[in-house]
Amino acid sequence: MPDVRIFVSFDLEHDEDLCAAMLEQSQEAASGFQVSARSEPHQMSDLWEQRQRRQIRDADEVIVVCGAHTADSMRMSAELKIIQEEDKPYFLLWGRREIMCTRPTGARPQDSMYSWTTDILRTQIAYTLRKHRPMEARKSAKASPAPPEP
Repeated sequence: MPDVRIFVSFDLEHDEDLCAAMLEQSQEAASGFQVSARSEPHQMSDLWEQRQRRQIRDADEVIVVCGAHTADSMRMSAELKIIQEEDKPYFLLWGRREIMCTRPTGARPQDSMYSWTTDILRTQIAYTLRKHRPMEARKSAKASPAPPEP
């Protein structure tokens, strides 16, 4: 099975090191995912929104890496709005163990924030993607009945 393509949303002003850690983890042989795109430092504009929307749409899933200032990041809130409008599967990841991390503005009450360990990350990527697939895809994956005998 090919690697899951991930868009990483993070606070550019405070959490560049968290994105670097995610990139490093994705390059491990058994990670099961690749970072296909990430938050970008360009000026927020219509062109920025179109580019981010395309990159989010092209990803299989989004990981929102949360830090201490996530709630104050207008860029992350704008990305989360795009993620939700595109109906892209996502989950929130607690980026810093030693401090209180905040959720982006616009996060839904049911959006849980998960600890960042290798096992939890792999499990959550697989679970979030599987949970989001349409029911039709689940049905078509089932074995077809044997054709009637003549």
